[in-house]
Amino acid sequence: MNKTVEETEEFINSFLPLVKDVSDVDILLAPPFTSLGAASRLLKSSNVILAAQTVFYEEKGAYTGEISPVMLRSVGCSCVIIGHSERRQFFFETDDIVNRKIKTARKNGLDVILCVGESLEEREANKTFDILDRQLTGSLADLSLDGTTIAYEPIWAIGTGKTATKEQANEAHTYIRQWLRKNKEGADAVRIQYGGSVTPDNVESLMSQPEVDGALVGGASLKPDSFAKIVTGAIKK
Repeated sequence: MNKTVEETEEFINSFLPLVKDVSDVDILLAPPFTSLGAASRLLKSSNVILAAQTVFYEEKGAYTGEISPVMLRSVGCSCVIIGHSERRQFFFETDDIVNRKIKTARKNGLDVILCVGESLEEREANKTFDILDRQLTGSLADLSLDGTTIAYEPIWAIGTGKTATKEQANEAHTYIRQWLRKNKEGADAVRIQYGGSVTPDNVESLMSQPEVDGALVGGASLKPDSFAKIVTGAIKK
């Protein structure tokens, strides 16, 4: 929940020149709903994809305050983040709700970034893999992997300054990959991102891991120069 329309425009106008020559990674911005229209106009014909931070699981109706996938498509979005830990924590989104959202988003032609990850208490109790299994099973029930990216975001590393070590990140990503191979077709083509206090200083270390395919960036994406450094640092050497 950052940036007004004017601040979003200022960000994009500063950011685009910094990444205009980048072709080795996909770049995606997910501003708040109120800024999507302005962002869509500025990102048109650029190398940056427009996404939304969440979506509702119905296409229209009496759901005051919600935003449908049809609305997101009409404003220029081609992707949406679903199941972010903050949505699960503060808005009580269950795996079933996440599943319904993914189905409606995919039905309406939106690619999806599905977020999964454990809390500090769950990690300390050695339940990381149990949590990932539960979230993946529920969130991806009766769904193919088409148009889906998985983002592993350990809740204990979001906005805390704590970052999973590159080994911890790769271990979780490896489990996710193995789960996908066991339960779905096309698992090897799925991109698995890491999210959790990603910065310009640690992105190259994280991206050096074989199963880390990208980054879901939070606070460090709020400044154009910082995010641009992450984009270039994310290029696999």
